[in-house]
Amino acid sequence: MSSWYDHAIIYQIYPKSFQDSNGDGIGDLNGIRQRIPYLKQLGINAIWLNPVFVSPQVDNGYDVANYYAIDDKIGTMAEMDDLIAELHAAGIHLILDFVINHTSDQHPWFKDAVANPHSIYRDYYIFAGHHNQRPNNWGSFFGGTVWEPDPAGTGQSYFHLFDKHMPDLNWKNPEVRLSMEDVAKYWLAKGIDGLRIDAFIHIAKANLAQNFPTNAGANEAVLAEPFYANLPNVQKWLRPFCQHIKADYPETFLLGEAASANVNLAVDYTSQHAQMMDSVITFRYFPLRQSANDVNKPALLQSEDMDWPEFKKNQTIWQQTLSGVSQPVLYWGNHDMARVMTRVAHNAISAKSLAMLMYLQRGIPVIYYGEELGMENLQFTSPDQFQDQTVAATVQHADMSETDALKVISTHHKMPARGPMLWNDEANHGFTTGQPWLSGQEAPVASAATQSTDEDSMLKFYQQLFALKKFPIFQSGDYCLLPTDDDTFVYTRSDAGQTAIVLVNLSSQTKRVAIPSGKYRELLSSGQHEVSAERVELGANGGLVLLGNHD
Repeated sequence: MSSWYDHAIIYQIYPKSFQDSNGDGIGDLNGIRQRIPYLKQLGINAIWLNPVFVSPQVDNGYDVANYYAIDDKIGTMAEMDDLIAELHAAGIHLILDFVINHTSDQHPWFKDAVANPHSIYRDYYIFAGHHNQRPNNWGSFFGGTVWEPDPAGTGQSYFHLFDKHMPDLNWKNPEVRLSMEDVAKYWLAKGIDGLRIDAFIHIAKANLAQNFPTNAGANEAVLAEPFYANLPNVQKWLRPFCQHIKADYPETFLLGEAASANVNLAVDYTSQHAQMMDSVITFRYFPLRQSANDVNKPALLQSEDMDWPEFKKNQTIWQQTLSGVSQPVLYWGNHDMARVMTRVAHNAISAKSLAMLMYLQRGIPVIYYGEELGMENLQFTSPDQFQDQTVAATVQHADMSETDALKVISTHHKMPARGPMLWNDEANHGFTTGQPWLSGQEAPVASAATQSTDEDSMLKFYQQLFALKKFPIFQSGDYCLLPTDDDTFVYTRSDAGQTAIVLVNLSSQTKRVAIPSGKYRELLSSGQHEVSAERVELGANGGLVLLGNHD
């Protein structure tokens, strides 16, 4: 028996950037409520909200100071209740971002833990070491060491895998696991439909006494991901957490962020036998061409060209390995990466073709807000705008001007992908009557209002694509990649005596692709194309979806 999320088309909303209703420049819950008619017309049936809890905003809401309250810049609890009710009335489910690996250092648990070394909350976090010596050489994802001296002056240090203001929770402690389960059930009792569980793969750590082997200097912190990602205790501790949620709220969608998980780990996390996640999001979908990199350049200035042959292989492996296990998550972008128009597509025809390529595969589409308009990354003009301590150092040591370095970094970085939604052609594109919380130079992209009346627009294309995704053949049909050259991506979906063929030209040259003989009708297209009985000719970056009957 299928659940609602097996047929989900999810729209990711970054609340601060979607719609401001009160003129303070920050998007809010009432702004989202105003745009429910747009969401319904778009054709999605679920939204995922990035964090809306009380937060000092060191990491834009992923540093939670109170799981039981809405940040006052985002809204109120009454407004959240109204949002849930109005979304449900429109047939749209709500998935909340749930941060379980860490809290803010302003959370009452942590404040009590440092105020009183004998507090029960001391063991809610990871304190180690003595005499102000770091326990090991592990490095943080945000740069520097994972260890920060205890503010209480005990000589110990606390563990933070991300920013130093975001201490990791100690999931080894059963009380932590129960407390996080209580938070989840509180929100599910309010009527939300799912949880996007952030960074769950990091809740278990290796022996803290073990340094990570490295040739770096003794005092240099190094990334030690094998010591704090996907360790066996992740499954041991998470399984009861998920089981208890499902026991009380069986229709809850548990969507896990498993950034570094390979496909076999995805099976472990999502199989029915495992009784944990329903689906996971991996960051391993998009292999880059390493041959284009310059070893003398910093990472932020490296080329990020897609390795299309590896991408084809990667997609097919995930499709086939998860067949009969769980639904892959299908996405081109999110708040942690550059926008698809900036990173990969570069023109409207290509963007449309890549959308049909990705979202008509077997799995659950997750669309980043504004993708349906062709929004691009903002162009930043100051290192401070990135809110990333590594940017200033990169710019300072780049072998190019600051202006040129910032242009390159703006095409790679995640922060420029969080710009305000382009609603109309009024001031600030209708996002706010005030000063937007995030701004930069914008690419010339037509607004939602303009595109809504243009039958050839990206917005109209996405509406057609989502309508197509709801066909049974694209929901549950078999998937098979057809053998073609490196510049084309062609696969079939087969179900109930019918076969659909999705064909995409990944190059700027015209391509000819052989197809099984038969009679076909066109369902959706992008760019120029010509179809004959056994062949399709696709123009530059073009895409086509055909439907035919089995011989």
